[in-house]
Amino acid sequence: MAPTRVQFLEGSLSMNRRAALPPEILGRSCWNSRPCLFLVAGLALGLCGCAGYRLGPANPGLTRGKTVQVNFFGNKTLEPRLVEAVNHALRKSLQQDGTYKLNTRGDGDIIVNGAILRYERQGVSFQPKDILTVRDYQVTLMVKITATERATGKVVLDREVTGRTTVRVGSDLPSAERQALPLLADDLARNATTLLTEGTW
Repeated sequence: MAPTRVQFLEGSLSMNRRAALPPEILGRSCWNSRPCLFLVAGLALGLCGCAGYRLGPANPGLTRGKTVQVNFFGNKTLEPRLVEAVNHALRKSLQQDGTYKLNTRGDGDIIVNGAILRYERQGVSFQPKDILTVRDYQVTLMVKITATERATGKVVLDREVTGRTTVRVGSDLPSAERQALPLLADDLARNATTLLTEGTW
């Protein structure tokens, strides 16, 4: 069936509009556009970065089915309540992680001991109208942790681990530090758990 006059005119207008476009635009595909190339390069880099990432322990054969026993740590600081807070936080963190089973009977496969070495506070922000008066402290807790295999006596971890949190001074610094202590202990426990469960030993 022959095209009508209206169809012929519409086709001619379409061809004229295409002819009016610059030559560099005609035939351009996504692969020739700079934004598309950036997108493809970004995706490729992301895939390459994820290729080396691994969840869970680095040596699952060394941790599978084993239990961990966390003994009470020593305290070389003058700050009270640190031992209870740190031990509670570390046991809770290991339970939540699930790589090891927490042993409370005193016969764990991995024995964790430690000593609280330092408890420090450092001013990180000051009152706007009084640069000598601290508004926020960063509190740092440093603990020496060792982990030993019960069966062989091999030391599998011997590291200093740090935890940090920020304390708003307010009108009562000791009270503010007591309230912040669980946060400080939780941060240290997360760092210690990472070393115990995802280390390369």
